[in-house]
Amino acid sequence: MSVVAATRRHESRRARTVTIGLAVALVALFALSLSYGSFQVSLPDVVRSLLGQPTPPQVDYIVQTLRLPRALVGVLAGIAFGLAGAIFQQLLRNPLASPDVIGVTSGATTAAVLSIVVFSTSGPVLSLVALGGALITALLIYLFAWRGGSVGGYRFVLVGIGIGAAMAGLTSFLLTRADVRAAQEALIWLAGSLNGRTWDNVVPLAIASLILVPGAVLLGRPLTGLQLGDDVARGLGLHVERGRLLLLIVGVCLAGTATAAAGPISYIAFMSGPIAARMVGGGRPVLLPAGLVGAVIVLAGDFIGSHLLGPAQFPVGVVTGVIGAPYLLWLLATANRTGRGG
Repeated sequence: MSVVAATRRHESRRARTVTIGLAVALVALFALSLSYGSFQVSLPDVVRSLLGQPTPPQVDYIVQTLRLPRALVGVLAGIAFGLAGAIFQQLLRNPLASPDVIGVTSGATTAAVLSIVVFSTSGPVLSLVALGGALITALLIYLFAWRGGSVGGYRFVLVGIGIGAAMAGLTSFLLTRADVRAAQEALIWLAGSLNGRTWDNVVPLAIASLILVPGAVLLGRPLTGLQLGDDVARGLGLHVERGRLLLLIVGVCLAGTATAAAGPISYIAFMSGPIAARMVGGGRPVLLPAGLVGAVIVLAGDFIGSHLLGPAQFPVGVVTGVIGAPYLLWLLATANRTGRGG
């Protein structure tokens, strides 16, 4: 018992250390996003502007109107994507079971593109439409994957990939039938970009995050039991299907609202959970670290795409896609070598 207790204390200390380190990195990237650009703003001026103290008008405009909404959307969307990915992957015990791989994000994207192309919506309405698309898609996946009174993780992934492909085809069809200007606006959004984000994008995402992030952390407490399998979880007194369904709903809502605010930023949900798990170790749920990893990747990717790749600016989704695609191939290759590739 003393060995087990010592191991748990070590794991808890490591998890706290990793979480604090990620939070510090996130604050540093956030400050860098507000200060660095074509117009340099010193960190003291950034702090004074955020606190409402006297600063030159151009500083207030650049910090509070141009850069702060962009950085906030990056942080909140990254946290939401990271949490959603960790919830799906740990709940279904499959590293491929992230919203951007199994079609949930594709459903939100299709609904948002339909709304942009046909009704020219934006802001809170677009967020609600994308959330509705994600929920409907997740419900279809859940229903098709239901067999024998439960949902298997491998079957859930396969059904989700199929429905995601159908949603991607529908999105392409909508773009071919759209007006040129509407299609161009939708294509920019589809790349997954923080460029041009305003307070109209921040407010709905912030409200959703205030509700969903604490809900994910609270509902995630039984994740350790659910990861042991349905029979063991029931033996521990957990309500398996109810707990799984509530967690999936929260994960879908996180992915849907983040997609509505920043577009379908590639592979954030897919990469954040495994990276956080490797950093924390011990096999415990890593929801909060995964959210922080997602935010760090989004802000870092946005900074790289905006400032470090030459005069042209690239959307953050392009940068994360370049990183995430090889990681997906590596994961599939290692899964096949170890006999887990199906």
